[in-house]
Amino acid sequence: MYAIIGGSGLAKLAGLDEVRREVVRTPYGDPSSPVVFGKLDGTPIVFLARHGHGHTLAPHVINYRANLWALQQVGASEVLAVATVGGILAELGPGTLVVPDQVVDYTYGRRHTFFDGPDEPVTHVDFTHPYHEPIRQRLLSKARLLQLPVVEGGTYGCTQGPRLESAGEIRRMARDGCTLVGMTGMPEAALARELGLPYATLAVVANHAAGVGSSSQSISMPDVGKVLDATMARVRVLLAAFVQA
Repeated sequence: MYAIIGGSGLAKLAGLDEVRREVVRTPYGDPSSPVVFGKLDGTPIVFLARHGHGHTLAPHVINYRANLWALQQVGASEVLAVATVGGILAELGPGTLVVPDQVVDYTYGRRHTFFDGPDEPVTHVDFTHPYHEPIRQRLLSKARLLQLPVVEGGTYGCTQGPRLESAGEIRRMARDGCTLVGMTGMPEAALARELGLPYATLAVVANHAAGVGSSSQSISMPDVGKVLDATMARVRVLLAAFVQA
């Protein structure tokens, strides 16, 4: 069963039928929200709102471990995370959909592993390719069938938040090879890998990153909201196609 994690702009999944909510207790505390079971165009899925249903959880305080653990416990076999990002490349403007293939982690102080504590063995998981390629290719294939423009590949740079980045930080990230910037991609992807949960991200560009293009002077949060409102309808169509057999 597919699990969808919704980020900013997707606290609820429109068109989800036969909804049932379950509060899942985990050894790592409470997830961001109850897990929502339902059918998306007839296909059973589970959905979790990363920031809580009222969008009250900032990126640095999200209980990523509880979220991933809860999804696995309720039977999720694959996870597609929807993430709102800024476009570092000028051509990745507001409204662009991207399926990244790499990640760079700039976060700090987050609980970033399940292998933590005196009774846990030292465990290293391979993270060469952080996103599950079959999920990525399925998502890209469905987008092509729908004739929805989606950019294949990119490097998601994950910052601490909740503040937005400075133009200087974005220039550094560009030198590091990042093409997108967000605040929730890590440790989410790494925790999924530790659990053996196939995981990929659909990135929704809400704005140019600081100092780039339309954000050369500042980033307008009202404009970000308008872009997300306009773009999430396309995201919902793609998600519905993605989960179909």
